[in-house]
Amino acid sequence: MAKVLAGLRDRRHSPRFQRSVYLLPSMFTVANLFCGYACIVYAMRADYATAAGFIGVATVLDLLDGRIARLAGATSEFGGEFDSLADVVSFGVAPAILVFAWGLDPLGRLGWAIGFVYVTAAALRLARFNVQPQSSDKRYFLGMPSPAAAGVLASTVFAWPGGLPVPQAPFVALAMVLVPAYMMVSRIRFRSFGALTLRPRRSSLVLLQFAVLIAAIVVEPQSVLFVMAYSYLSSGPIGLVVGRLRGPGQSHGAGTSDKDDATEPTAKAS
Repeated sequence: MAKVLAGLRDRRHSPRFQRSVYLLPSMFTVANLFCGYACIVYAMRADYATAAGFIGVATVLDLLDGRIARLAGATSEFGGEFDSLADVVSFGVAPAILVFAWGLDPLGRLGWAIGFVYVTAAALRLARFNVQPQSSDKRYFLGMPSPAAAGVLASTVFAWPGGLPVPQAPFVALAMVLVPAYMMVSRIRFRSFGALTLRPRRSSLVLLQFAVLIAAIVVEPQSVLFVMAYSYLSSGPIGLVVGRLRGPGQSHGAGTSDKDDATEPTAKAS
């Protein structure tokens, strides 16, 4: 047994093992990129429910790759840049094309122009994230994270894959795209996803909270995901108003950085 354990320890320090550890987070990033590409393909086929589902899977993968990179000690500048490029596709280009095909197409040139505005906002959000210094306050993002903004678009399409049941559906879709786009480039603070859970010391309640969430999604996925996405979208402006009502020094909109540990890690595996 001692020889086996010694062999495992030696293997951990071997170049081949270390290369594998560094590649693992980037494999999740590749899978994230694939989901963005698949979303575009299915949107072109008018299978909007499936296309929206790929945005949800990409969000989970984007959450995991940074976590794994930090846990394995495999962060790198290359990994961080690769993740940002994948995010531009999965949370910028893919949701914009999805919503254009789903609801903005009747607006013609205005529709695809609004989609381009969303793509630009997502790219600016990610670029700002990469160049800003790390904040000491891990509880907040500065501006809405791009995966959450894409989740607003995807959850709406997933809830009504056949289109919104209102006569003014294209204009509703237009607002649905512009509001998250503005939130991404704004300086409004949004709670990080880790800060939305209960405190780590109450681990049993955190697990129970996660189990209840999974059960709710399984029972009624369209409604639950829709409510989650729009609740998070509204949380930033509501927090800003509440902070200003409390007086100077407690404004929710103050902040300088959004480098947090949830969806857009600063460095990944090479």
